[in-house]
Amino acid sequence: MICSKNKNYTLNNKSDYLNCGVTKIGHDVKLKKLINICYIGAGYVGGTSGAVMAYKCPEDKVKVTICDTCESKINAWNSEKLPIFEPGLDEIVENSRGKNLFFTTDLENSIKNADIIFISVGTPTKNHGFGSGQAAELGYVESAARAIAKFSNSSKVVVEKSTVPCKTAEHIQTILNSNKAKCCKSEENKEFNSLSRKSSDSTINELLNDFSNINENEKSVHFEILSNPEFLAEGTAVNDILYPDRILIGGKDNEEAVEAQNLLKKVYSYWIPEDKIILINLWSAELSKLAANAMLAQRISSINALSLLCEKVGADIQEVSYACGLDSRIGPKFMNASVGFGGSCFKKDVLNLVYLCNSFNLNEVAEYWKQVVKMNEHRKEMFIKKIFEKLYHTLLGKHICIFGFAFKKNTKDTRETPAITVVMALLDEGAEVHIYDPKVPKHQILEDVRYCCSSESEYKRLIKNVKIHDNAYDASHDSDALVVCTEWDEFSTLDYERIYNDMNRPSYIFDGRLILNHKKLKEIGFEVETIGKNL
Repeated sequence: MICSKNKNYTLNNKSDYLNCGVTKIGHDVKLKKLINICYIGAGYVGGTSGAVMAYKCPEDKVKVTICDTCESKINAWNSEKLPIFEPGLDEIVENSRGKNLFFTTDLENSIKNADIIFISVGTPTKNHGFGSGQAAELGYVESAARAIAKFSNSSKVVVEKSTVPCKTAEHIQTILNSNKAKCCKSEENKEFNSLSRKSSDSTINELLNDFSNINENEKSVHFEILSNPEFLAEGTAVNDILYPDRILIGGKDNEEAVEAQNLLKKVYSYWIPEDKIILINLWSAELSKLAANAMLAQRISSINALSLLCEKVGADIQEVSYACGLDSRIGPKFMNASVGFGGSCFKKDVLNLVYLCNSFNLNEVAEYWKQVVKMNEHRKEMFIKKIFEKLYHTLLGKHICIFGFAFKKNTKDTRETPAITVVMALLDEGAEVHIYDPKVPKHQILEDVRYCCSSESEYKRLIKNVKIHDNAYDASHDSDALVVCTEWDEFSTLDYERIYNDMNRPSYIFDGRLILNHKKLKEIGFEVETIGKNL
């Protein structure tokens, strides 16, 4: 079923859809009771998506429960200091929490009470076994599916929110269908035991009639699987959910799936124009997420590849990016050259796509996408090489200041951050590294360094040369070079004359994000190096 975005879908003659409380009115779907929505996974996707959904939906129509087995994470969501930093999220959670937004570790009751369940757990790249280094680890998805089957006693719409490989919905459906009989048997026993405790005045016929009705209800338990991929960018996630380019709802080609799609569409239509809510094929929805991230990563790698050529021929990558972006077929977004892309999605999803292509013997296609990741690594290596060469081919004992450790501004996420690659290379060369990031906590930086070490002894040796600071001026004190790894706005407004006066000579700046005023820095006295141009 591939549905046009302009096509309207009607319900069948059933009065309700899967007991979720919808009725047919012409070509529209209207919620007639409170819809309980459960997000399994209180991480970046589940926490942010669920919070905004609760915020935008009427309190008497939609209740959102975000569930996670990690007690400390749930405690953080219920506190004044949320576990993630995202502009605008604090206000949204504060406004909705305790009204129609709840955070809990009670997985069983969250599932039992839910009409719609979003699976929003992590799908990291496997680091062992088959597909190691490329395939997605789907263990958390399977665990969520088994929990849904175990605790469900009524029909559910189950929605893939996590980024997953194609055909994952089939595996979820198999798990749910294979285990719901066990679940129903358990529920039958509970109900029968309850009935057995009824007054002795009850006749056996009454008991059997009650049990027959219960058994009939349990036989009608049905799970409809949808794919509703997220298209969030860290740092702008709240805005991305409030004003999305599109909402994809993928379903199978059957009547029940269309009903489920329309139910979810109605929830989203409380704040999203209906022409932006697209009903498509289930497998198309699954692949669209991987394809979108792969193409965005490809775009960044393309401009970064050109930045290396610019440095050789005397061109300016910012001028090249601007010129190309004026072409309406290309556009200006994701055209900023940098030290490289990071984050939890791009590399993971591209490699997942590579693995998927290889599994279907599309080896040339897989190799094409693999080059996107390879170029990203090459861009980081060339940036590090420039630092080494400009500092006279030795970093031993030199103080290098790192501005920014998050993989991008407006987030404290450090997953796959280019900064850790730079830091580890500098440490390997014997440099003393001073780090400042306005949002990333000290313990996270230390954990990332530890993760990159091959042994505890290596960590103990290297960590002696890592100093973490609370402000940019302390971090840059007595340094030989500054390296900008994250494009925080703060770094563009610092007093660089003050910084220069507090540094060793010659004083180098390596701008890995093209955010500084290079002309002014040179006038102050800095030796300035950057990406994609010769100064």
